[in-house]
Amino acid sequence: MPFKIMVDADACPVKPEIVKAAAQFQVQVMMVASYDHRLAPMEGVQIIQVDRSDQSVDLYIANRIAPGDVLITQDFGLAALALGKKAIALSNRGQNYNDRTIDFLLDRRHEQAKQRRGGKHSKGPKPFTDEDRQIFLQTLTKVLLRLQDNSEQ
Repeated sequence: MPFKIMVDADACPVKPEIVKAAAQFQVQVMMVASYDHRLAPMEGVQIIQVDRSDQSVDLYIANRIAPGDVLITQDFGLAALALGKKAIALSNRGQNYNDRTIDFLLDRRHEQAKQRRGGKHSKGPKPFTDEDRQIFLQTLTKVLLRLQDNSEQ
């Protein structure tokens, strides 16, 4: 069965790059967003809108992602669920989440949340750049090439 790309699309800044790469490799794309983040129709993309609950997108994706699929998300928890289902998980900056790094990322997220509850605030993520966009596209292209090669064997 062919793999698909699933996108946590609520705040995803690399939608055009995903569409471009998917078209090149003829891979199905599913972009999932809440009704608060209306997505315009895109050629070759299945758009799924879910309710406004803060976990609706994550639950939709977690219930439908399959081994070998590719997930694009900024959410470490969702990435961990995808990895547990033997999917590939990438950040929108091109970071390839894996079993060696996800525990550290989840622990760091937990520690930062504790600090915020205690009144300490950090700067937040650095601004998203064109270089980030290029790194993401290169990473996604490498992943799709590898998956395509594996499916042809």
